Amino acid sequence: MAQRVWAPNVSSLALRTGGADTPLTAEADGWWTAPDVPFGADYAFLLDDSDEPVPDPASRWQPDGVHGPSRAYDQSAYRWHDDGWAGRDLTAAIVYELHIGTFTEGATFDSAIERLDHLVDLGVTHVELLPVNAVNGVWNWGYDGVDWYAVHAPYGGPDGLKRFVDAAHARGLAVIQDVVYNHLGPSGNYLPRFGPYLKTGRNTWGDLVNVEEPAVREFILDNALMWLRDYHIDGLRLDAVHALQDSSPTHILAELESRVEALSAEVGRPLPLIAESDLNDPIMINSQKDGGYGLAAQWDDDVHHALHSALTGETQGYYCDFGPMHVLAKTYTHGFFHDGTYSTFRGRDHGTPIDPAVVRGWQFVVCLQNHDQVGNRAVGDRLPELTTPALVRVGAVLLLTMPFTPMLWMGEEWAASTRWPFFTSHPEPELAEATAKGRVEEFAGHGWNTEEMIDPQDPEAYRSAILKWSERDEGGHGEVLALYRRLIALRAAEADLRDSDLRHVSVDFDDDERWIVVRRGALQIAANVSEVAHSVPVAGGELLVVTGDATPGDDALVLGPQSAAVLRT
Repeated sequence: MAQRVWAPNVSSLALRTGGADTPLTAEADGWWTAPDVPFGADYAFLLDDSDEPVPDPASRWQPDGVHGPSRAYDQSAYRWHDDGWAGRDLTAAIVYELHIGTFTEGATFDSAIERLDHLVDLGVTHVELLPVNAVNGVWNWGYDGVDWYAVHAPYGGPDGLKRFVDAAHARGLAVIQDVVYNHLGPSGNYLPRFGPYLKTGRNTWGDLVNVEEPAVREFILDNALMWLRDYHIDGLRLDAVHALQDSSPTHILAELESRVEALSAEVGRPLPLIAESDLNDPIMINSQKDGGYGLAAQWDDDVHHALHSALTGETQGYYCDFGPMHVLAKTYTHGFFHDGTYSTFRGRDHGTPIDPAVVRGWQFVVCLQNHDQVGNRAVGDRLPELTTPALVRVGAVLLLTMPFTPMLWMGEEWAASTRWPFFTSHPEPELAEATAKGRVEEFAGHGWNTEEMIDPQDPEAYRSAILKWSERDEGGHGEVLALYRRLIALRAAEADLRDSDLRHVSVDFDDDERWIVVRRGALQIAANVSEVAHSVPVAGGELLVVTGDATPGDDALVLGPQSAAVLRT
């Protein structure tokens, strides 16, 4: 396996493999040519006069961790079985976000395969994997990645990921991969020793990535294409793109979209890119001819915040503007609540309006829970700990009848009892201590009680996050699962629920009585989140789904406390 290495920061570079060191040949612009390494052989690089071997910046396999040698990997050796796979776009998607390390007790791609039939039965169309590239230690959320090209060995390595994608495709499931290009993890990041991969300045998570440097830019673009081409991944979720600082004539997101569009045409299947952005700016999804980046979709935190506040009553921190029902009502037709309005949390105006004649609802990925909104709480408590069982069901009705792309967080569909706290397994004691201390300071500043927080390095933090599949069909868990299945099936059957033209949605609400009525074609969705019954303006019709009490009349529906209903007129 011959390769080129970009290392303008070094004066000499050597390859160590098979017990021998071979000098590399310097080329122009900081590039070096490395000799062939047989597939399956371990190798590393020696920089300048150092005798400390370091991994390949573009290693495909780190079987001994991020500090160990790289292993030459043959991408063409795996025998795929998905020749007939045509892919799936997002226009009628149900996304299911999961973390390989806690989805099953086995914590591998192969053990996750054993649960894919559950997702098919649920009605899921897209599985979204938290980052799977190599990280320090055994267990980690995945956002501390340092070897962007290597698949985390404890999960099953590169072949394990291919088996998972192959198995998903065999069941009609598309796979979206979460990727992180806005920072690198705190341990195992050898890139700055090779070249200026980072630049002056920091974002929330670390040093800025130097996306304006052509070689670094290509490093990112090639990595994105690798997942889609070599691993048959069906789309990418781009982590925190607002932390990518790029003043280039063409923003890296627009360039990435153009490259991926070309690959999509080549392989003959859709390859959507989904941005996580806190900017509330349709530039992410507006077409490039209209000055946007042209991505397929973006996460919409405003919808989550509005749902969360309505169901839990929480208004601290970034939830401070999201309590009243009119906030939730606005998101149905405007996508964002903050679209140029004043954000109390930020202390300034925030966001940009969308054009509902251009932007479609499916381009917003929305949720009741996700890894961030659960895991970034002080103790990782899920929605069922924060509200009543009745309002958990109301939340399901609202989420799965919205004109947006709904995303579930693993275990949500049965109101899983397991928390999902922040967890790490850094081998370095000083890094472990700094991580725990920083987490406490962060949450104390947010106003949460940190006394119940578990040390992220405590193995119990990780073990407590593993889903308990044994509870899935028991009692109230089984009832919630049946509701999710019914709602997802209804969404698939009803064209009005799949209509993502926001101009076709109308909403009534009452902030004092705390109810909302959403009209989508012939369907009406009514929810009462208060503790008393209310009469809401819903024309009589066939009750399709009811949680709690609902008594229909000719021109009104009496909804019991913390109840929801879907009707067809």
